[in-house]
Amino acid sequence: MIGTDLALATSLLQNGQLVAIPTETVYGLAANILDINALTKIYEAKQRPSFNPLIVHISSITEVEKYTTHFPPSARLLAEIFWPGSLSILLPKNNVVPDLVTAGSQKVVLRVPNHALTLALLKNLDFPLAAPSANLSNTVSPTNAQHVESALGRNIGYVLDGGPCIVGVESTIVEVIDDIVFILREGGISQEEITAKTGLIVRTTKEGKTATPGHFLKHYATVKPLYMVDDIEAYSSAHSAKKISYLLYENKEVNGHSYYLSHTYELAEIASNLFAMMHQADEDHSDCIVVEKIREEGIGRAIADRLSRAAFAHRK
Repeated sequence: MIGTDLALATSLLQNGQLVAIPTETVYGLAANILDINALTKIYEAKQRPSFNPLIVHISSITEVEKYTTHFPPSARLLAEIFWPGSLSILLPKNNVVPDLVTAGSQKVVLRVPNHALTLALLKNLDFPLAAPSANLSNTVSPTNAQHVESALGRNIGYVLDGGPCIVGVESTIVEVIDDIVFILREGGISQEEITAKTGLIVRTTKEGKTATPGHFLKHYATVKPLYMVDDIEAYSSAHSAKKISYLLYENKEVNGHSYYLSHTYELAEIASNLFAMMHQADEDHSDCIVVEKIREEGIGRAIADRLSRAAFAHRK
């Protein structure tokens, strides 16, 4: 059931049920982090492996020290600048946080979402919310309430409808070590933005160094095959007889169904539209989806990450 009843969502969560919640990034499947039975329902509903940790959503920076043993000054600076917002921070957890949340790790990922409805919900509760994306594991993330209802409607109590997600890709996950910011997952806030706003050194980390959500090679998968190409117009010309859906970043001539993520190659607009148009292309009558490789700069790196994982899912 989809609706905007904050009181109902609050009651369901207080009683150990699952509620899909809106954020600025994607919709999350929320449960009380202190209720093991509720957490188990997340893994069951999503068909998510238990070794894949969950991001914990809190209402404000003042909540951090309730769930961690250490909040370094540089991590605090990041939180002060980017929260509420699309930045998740990996910190050492305390014993309040169940191991099921962190997949046995001694570190927990925290963030304050930038969505008024979900912030109001969090302030109604006396516990934080674990909230991975509200979809079946390894499939395209949901960016509106209808996506959630289609994927998980039978398995959850309520979908809190906060409209379409404005960022459209998941949060950036970082860890601070010796005042250096390591990006563990590319997302809605870019390396360049972190550097510009904090003055901190920012580096990327190699895949597999730290277990974080969204790190599997096969992820964000469409049902039909998705291919990444160097030149989408040349590909279209060579495959004009095929039924293809094209995801486009700017005005280009292709022979097939066109989904414009942007008409002018605006990276933020592309990110905002990415998952919604992947869903649309997956549901039309084409045989496959084709997208051009994107410029890997700013949030373009997060977009490239999501598309490459979606394409990897269909490799043989």
